[in-house]
Amino acid sequence: MGNITAADVNKLRKQTGSGMMDCKKALVEAEGDFEKAVEILRKKGQKVAAKRGDREASEGFVLAQVNGDNNKGVIMILNCETDFVAKNDDFVNFANQIAATALNGGANTVEELYALNLNGNGQTVADSITEQIGKIGEKLEVSDYAYISSEEVVGYNHPGNKTASLIGLSKSGEVSASVGKDLAMQIAAMGPVAIDKDDVPQDLVNKEIEIGKEQALAEGKPEAIIEKIALGKLNKYYSENTLLNQEFIKESKKSVRQYMKETDPDLSVTAFKRISIQ
Repeated sequence: MGNITAADVNKLRKQTGSGMMDCKKALVEAEGDFEKAVEILRKKGQKVAAKRGDREASEGFVLAQVNGDNNKGVIMILNCETDFVAKNDDFVNFANQIAATALNGGANTVEELYALNLNGNGQTVADSITEQIGKIGEKLEVSDYAYISSEEVVGYNHPGNKTASLIGLSKSGEVSASVGKDLAMQIAAMGPVAIDKDDVPQDLVNKEIEIGKEQALAEGKPEAIIEKIALGKLNKYYSENTLLNQEFIKESKKSVRQYMKETDPDLSVTAFKRISIQ
């Protein structure tokens, strides 16, 4: 990558919460690679937001939609270039039409979604998006999407439709629906990366251990306890970033796991997805 622009620095600052100069130095050191820049900031002890499962987007409308039987749901973002378009009623209605089509068609991927006929109007979703681009004059695309099928599926759309979440549970019924609502809000607010410790990708685990070791070394800790300190930091990462081990936002003295066990010990989370526009 060539010169680091002010826009690049600002993007990293918004993503991490670090200072402008720290972000610029990290980007220069990483030669413009954002992933490496985030690692550099974290290794230097900067307060950086943990990597989340959602993708970054410029502008758009995020929504989760569930069928009438509450056993299938979709979550997606329809991107556009400006906030003005994102708030336009026609654009919002178009996004809802796409979500309904995805739900009815059972699309598992964006590619499958694009191939579906949009509400029986004779056009595919892909062609309909192209047509809307011509009308609106902005680039539009579904940049992130997920489909969940489970015994109970609950969606949550945060006011303003910049963040949404979708969760699948192992049992259906009123209790599951109530738990699902609580956990969908938990996911939207806390952005977990996985359901439990064992679900965190190994490459992410390795990265957290490496960061923990480098932080401990930078703090001058003895070599003999570096590994132990790194594992301690990893456990803290798990408690902050895996759904079942997070503090339950409605009762902070208990974890999400404890809340679920007290409510219904046989109920489990089968899947979840969160999408947010930064």
